[in-house]
Amino acid sequence: MKKFGKKGVALVVIVLVVIAGVFGYQRYEAAKAAEAAKVLTLNGNVDVREVSLAFRGSDRIAEILVDEGDMVKAGQVLARLDSRELELSIAKTKADIRGQQSTVEKLHNGTRSEEIAQAQRNYESAQAAAANAESTYARYQAIYDDIQGISRQTLETARHDAEAKQAAAGAAASAYEEAVNGSRPEDIAIGEATLEASNQELARLEYQLSQYELRAPADGVIRSRLLQPGDMASTSTPVFKLSLLNKKWVRVYVKETDLGKVYEGQSADVFIDSQAEPIHGQVGYISSTAEFTPKTVQTDELRTALVYEVRVYVDDADNVLRLGMPATVKIAL
Repeated sequence: MKKFGKKGVALVVIVLVVIAGVFGYQRYEAAKAAEAAKVLTLNGNVDVREVSLAFRGSDRIAEILVDEGDMVKAGQVLARLDSRELELSIAKTKADIRGQQSTVEKLHNGTRSEEIAQAQRNYESAQAAAANAESTYARYQAIYDDIQGISRQTLETARHDAEAKQAAAGAAASAYEEAVNGSRPEDIAIGEATLEASNQELARLEYQLSQYELRAPADGVIRSRLLQPGDMASTSTPVFKLSLLNKKWVRVYVKETDLGKVYEGQSADVFIDSQAEPIHGQVGYISSTAEFTPKTVQTDELRTALVYEVRVYVDDADNVLRLGMPATVKIAL
């Protein structure tokens, strides 16, 4: 009887312990459920912005300086085209500018004193020749009129020679006057306009040469290298695909019943499998249109439900998030 009493006490104790354990577990589960009700947990994938980088011009690729997976900085040179032909055009244009600059300076400086003196001598010589031809023609005319001692053809030849010498004297006079007066304003304006056109052409060619270097528009990671040295580049054929680092987000989908709990600017924590510490972010976009649950995040409960896309933007300073990486988002309610 005494033995049985001890066994009975032990059995009662065990029953009480089991009851206490069940009660404690129920309280724990209730507390856990209450705590979970304060947090909205969503599953999704990391998304990043990508840029397709192509040359502005079309030529053969001479160098490719980066490879897939390389980190690049904004403004960094990624590839170059063969620019030999363009460099020759630039050299020719520079030579044309030097020649035209000399012409413009000459127009501004006017005629040199030696050239004026030469023009004066040419004018005086032409005047003398004209006077001599005129005198000869007058003498022949007198002979022809008095005794017809010369032929009509000889007289006409003398007349034409006098007229030609007179015209040459007029041209020499104009040249002398032009030398004395210097360049006309119209000629100076034409020379300066030609020089300006050459300078603008040089600027265009130098800008075109700068486009023969493909530079990174922002910090990022080379995701794909699509062409190789020796390939012909074109404006429609990308050379690289660049994943930008300045904007990343996790794309998740929220049930209609939970949509009212989420708003733009709301704080959120992003968890990934490779690290225990969360990455902080905030809700930045909520779709205004419902859609069927994407296959990548389907669950039994949501298989036929309509959901809304939500983007949780994060500041990934350590660059641990990768495109398509699965992530868990927890939003405190």
